Amino acid sequence: MIRPKALKKGDTIGLISASGATPPDKFLPAIESIEKLGFKVVAGETCRARHGYLAGSDELRASEVNEMFRDSNIDGIFCIRGGYGATKILPLLDFEMIKANPKVFAGYSDVTALHIAFNQQCGFVTYHTPMPSTEFIQEKMDEYTWNSFLESVTATDRSDYYLENAPGCNMTTLAAGNATGQLIGGNLTLVTASLGTPYEIDTKGKILFLEDIDENEQRVDRMLTQLKLAGKLDDVAGLLLGAWTNCGPENPKRPEHSLSLRTVFQEIMGSLKKPIIMDITCGHCLPTMSLPLGRTITMDTVNQTIKVVE
Repeated sequence: MIRPKALKKGDTIGLISASGATPPDKFLPAIESIEKLGFKVVAGETCRARHGYLAGSDELRASEVNEMFRDSNIDGIFCIRGGYGATKILPLLDFEMIKANPKVFAGYSDVTALHIAFNQQCGFVTYHTPMPSTEFIQEKMDEYTWNSFLESVTATDRSDYYLENAPGCNMTTLAAGNATGQLIGGNLTLVTASLGTPYEIDTKGKILFLEDIDENEQRVDRMLTQLKLAGKLDDVAGLLLGAWTNCGPENPKRPEHSLSLRTVFQEIMGSLKKPIIMDITCGHCLPTMSLPLGRTITMDTVNQTIKVVE
């Protein structure tokens, strides 16, 4: 896997939305949050465009992604937010051109669709990170989250370092074992949506990270079951489970009518005989860890360690 050139102060960031429309009041604060890190910003039209719930038409969003990779003056690309819509632009992307111009590409949530495509079709590492109009501008954006983000995008060639949870947050072993493989994945909804398409996630021999938000336990069960029936969980070397924000029972007043997430994970994945670590502080949460998708990692469930080794 190609590791994009690390960012440094003074570099120019292309700011885009490949997914949902950005609330107008968050546009300028998002730019300012990036400039405070020492970067210059070129904001794409999609950061201000709106087509219903989308940040402009599919054609606009796709052309902007293509142009940001094509433009030699752009050093890295940050997605201003997630939402919905990245999957819709995949057929319109120039993957050969993008492959020839690898850059730091950062975002998460709906951006998972692009992470999968760039990792698999273009062969370069991308970064599962918080985003400018959502986490960057929050007062509770903490030092751990900032440091994890900055180290990811400014030290892309680092090896032999640990992906550690935020202080005071413990990982949990769901199934014992060790594994080594390429780190892939992201948002469960987007990973599941890739099935049966030309952009379907390849999990064979890899370590799959999953997280989600606002999906009740039954829906999480349904998506994980679909991944299992598709053979995607049988193929993995190991699993990392992140934050499941607001993923509780459909009816909080009758929790006995649901299953806990731990029970769902255990019943669907416990028989896989694959190492599984849960409670990774990464996803729709703060503090949150940034992940180098496409890098090779090792996971050790006894010591509950995750190490980037390539």
